[in-house]
Amino acid sequence: MAYRPIDIARRIGVSASALRHYEDWGIVPPVERGANGYRMYTEVHLAYFECVRAMSAGFGLPLTSDALKRVLRGDLDGALWIVNEALSELQQEKRMAEQTIRALEAIEPPELASKGKRKWMTIGEVSKLTAQPASAIRHWEKMGLIDPPRHEENGYRLYGPAEVRHIRIIGTLRTSVWSLETIKRVVRELDRNDLEQARRVARDALRALHDALRRRMRGIRHLDLLVELAEGGPAAPRSPTC
Repeated sequence: MAYRPIDIARRIGVSASALRHYEDWGIVPPVERGANGYRMYTEVHLAYFECVRAMSAGFGLPLTSDALKRVLRGDLDGALWIVNEALSELQQEKRMAEQTIRALEAIEPPELASKGKRKWMTIGEVSKLTAQPASAIRHWEKMGLIDPPRHEENGYRLYGPAEVRHIRIIGTLRTSVWSLETIKRVVRELDRNDLEQARRVARDALRALHDALRRRMRGIRHLDLLVELAEGGPAAPRSPTC
């Protein structure tokens, strides 16, 4: 079956010019033209275009482009492995997110409200205690994630239990998918003694990872169709049911 550009554009929800961009980037098979000069898209092209849309929603366009170029040149295993690597990274991000939530859930409200005697520490002592480089701690201060008080006489930074807690949380968040704004929201709620809101922010971010996984799995289903096609599968593959 032959498709006009407008037919495919409407079907996958992009402009006809976007289809031409995909062609120019070399992520769909070459397109023949009819006697009138118009492009003649086939079921194979439709499968590629649908894959571009599905995969880019979950993996981003750079990785999608890399994977489809590999499929086109016959490197099917290479295409699958780079996708698998991206899934592994997402799995690690989920572990870190869950670790952060556990850390937040382990905090007791009295810890936040404690105004008793504080044992002040230097940045070197805090770095050793939290296993975070002093350079990273200073960087987080510049980004506004922490705001330690300073000694009245010498101006040195002073770190107490609240700052140590923040540094531990930030260290966990920064190794994962958490955005700077999300980290600031978590720390802000801790500063306000609103522990439950900080936990809600963290859980929302974890749910975002779940959503990202679903998008990636939809993209993988479309990629699997292209691999099957390249290995001699049906000439007119059906789109997967999402």
